[in-house]
Amino acid sequence: MGPGPTGSQVTLARMREFGIRPDRDLGQHFLVDDNVLEVAGRLLPLEPADVVLEVGAGLGVLTAWLARRVALVHAVEVDRRLEPALTATLAGAGNVRVVWADAARLDPAELDPRPGVLVANLPYNVATPVIIRALPTVERFCVMVQREIADRLFASPGTKAYGAVSVLVQLACERLGRRPVSRKVFAPEPNVDSALVAFRRRPGIELGADWEWTSRVVHGAFGHRRKTLANALALAELPAPPAEIAGLRAEQLLPERFALLARELT
Repeated sequence: MGPGPTGSQVTLARMREFGIRPDRDLGQHFLVDDNVLEVAGRLLPLEPADVVLEVGAGLGVLTAWLARRVALVHAVEVDRRLEPALTATLAGAGNVRVVWADAARLDPAELDPRPGVLVANLPYNVATPVIIRALPTVERFCVMVQREIADRLFASPGTKAYGAVSVLVQLACERLGRRPVSRKVFAPEPNVDSALVAFRRRPGIELGADWEWTSRVVHGAFGHRRKTLANALALAELPAPPAEIAGLRAEQLLPERFALLARELT
């Protein structure tokens, strides 16, 4: 694809041409500024051989940008109303496969070829489940999320933001960078601030058969934040933790201690 019009021109033109109104229930806020794409590219440089998963293709601005830089893009979108506009934006891009599905239920491992990179403007309501489901398959991430979720990804133990997604992301990945994103890069403008966060799988980390169990233990521990580990795990129908940590709350444990806990409970 050639340089083409800017993201703002494409987004606004497609919205007018196809009479598209963003669906608030789906958390739709379309990109209208190409500058944020270049910021994403600096946070997580892409390689020509990369296979990328994009969640929330929308009107195709990010999709087209990715298609000019990588081997293949799996573009996931749940809103069929956008199909004519997305098709128009991607005309001539032969390396994009549009997947009409709910990304929160999609297993990236089932895509062929498997994606090694996730680049996405994630709606608030699916951001956390999408990231967690992608962890065993995807090796590099650059996600645009609401600032509250960005805070959670690499939150420290003992903080309000620290939770199950913090533990799982930090067990599997290391952060590469973070940048604030202006509300003005979206149409319509959201009522919250956003951020780009880039991270990658830790060298040598393989998320195999034990990962599902670890994830279950972590979610069980944080399922009732105000309760002790012993009570939270009991409510999740999981084995009792060792006595020395039974009286602690989940937010007090380091990610590495959760990894050990999962092994202790098998």
